[in-house]
Amino acid sequence: MNNYKMENKMKLKSVLLCSVSALFMLACGCATMTGETSVNVEPWGEAQDGTPVKLYTLVNGNGMTVRISNYGAIIQSLTAADRDGVYEDVVLGYDDVAGYIKETPYFGATIGRYGNRIAKGKFTLDGQEYTLAKNNNGLNHLHGGVKGFDKVMWDAVPEVGKKTVSLKMHYSSKDGDEGFPGNLEVDVVFTLNNKDELMIEYTATTDKATPVNLTNHSYFNLTADPSQTILGHELWMNADRFVSIDSESIPLGPLDPVAGTPFDFTTAEKIGRGITEDNQQLKNGIGYDHCWVFSESDGSLTLQVSLYEAESGRLLEILTEEPSVQFYSGNFLDGSLIGKGGVVYNHRVGLCLEPEHYPDSPNQPAYPSTILRPGETYETKSVYRFSAK
Repeated sequence: MNNYKMENKMKLKSVLLCSVSALFMLACGCATMTGETSVNVEPWGEAQDGTPVKLYTLVNGNGMTVRISNYGAIIQSLTAADRDGVYEDVVLGYDDVAGYIKETPYFGATIGRYGNRIAKGKFTLDGQEYTLAKNNNGLNHLHGGVKGFDKVMWDAVPEVGKKTVSLKMHYSSKDGDEGFPGNLEVDVVFTLNNKDELMIEYTATTDKATPVNLTNHSYFNLTADPSQTILGHELWMNADRFVSIDSESIPLGPLDPVAGTPFDFTTAEKIGRGITEDNQQLKNGIGYDHCWVFSESDGSLTLQVSLYEAESGRLLEILTEEPSVQFYSGNFLDGSLIGKGGVVYNHRVGLCLEPEHYPDSPNQPAYPSTILRPGETYETKSVYRFSAK
């Protein structure tokens, strides 16, 4: 065990054993051992226009905490217990809002209006062509554009129950926002329960037909030590096909089978097992940066993905109503970003598992539709269930 890991283990165990005030415990990101849920709200700097930013800490009865900012509806921190019951932060991010205001790889962000890429920043809907912001190498539209949902201020209302604690967030995206048609009213609700489950619910309505594909872009490292890579994590996905891409990460169209390829995670495999294989799709994605299509998906909340880290024993299970998941193996992390606690984020020290619809769906008639129309309600949810074994 390296020094970073050892020091943090000792620090957290010391905090759990000490008798200190509830206020101090919340300030440290730890929970009082009362079995009660709570929310702590603290100032967290300013947005670009000087608007005060707040950081909300959701605490369940076990001591699990989730910190969410009203800037970008960003998950800044999320703790999960190891097999010894020690809660540690398992997501990448920054200590202050200034880091998120800079151009970052979407750490913890709520993504919208459209998660993933739209080819050439264009699509045609009901006979009209729309041109979007081209913020992906100047060629394609990515994750909502230059000022996507991760770069705006959200209204936030916390709610504390006996067994759950929630943060209800709202944003009004105006007609023409980043090129998208329609006034879109968006609600995102984060709910933490005493089963160590974080549920994210997305709801949206529009006054014009528009594409919508919302998701969360947290980077996980279940070791809780971002000096270690995620290559030893074991990944399972209930997915027998994936979306093959070109060198710009734009879908080629038809879905490809995972069988017999490094993309087969239908049985749990270490991520590092095939990531360096001589495979054109791995070359195109510079590693794993693809959409896996679930073998069974009827729109109900279903267990579709699991991620396990043997040293800590931490297990993350993802239940979702979405038809697919984007798995990104942190290929573009290169040591240029300094994260929480001054830690350098090197190559592949975090991974993303983003439940969503397929990329470029507005330009791919064979893919499930992502078009929301007036009078309809976009509704989807995903659950991130944490345990240890």
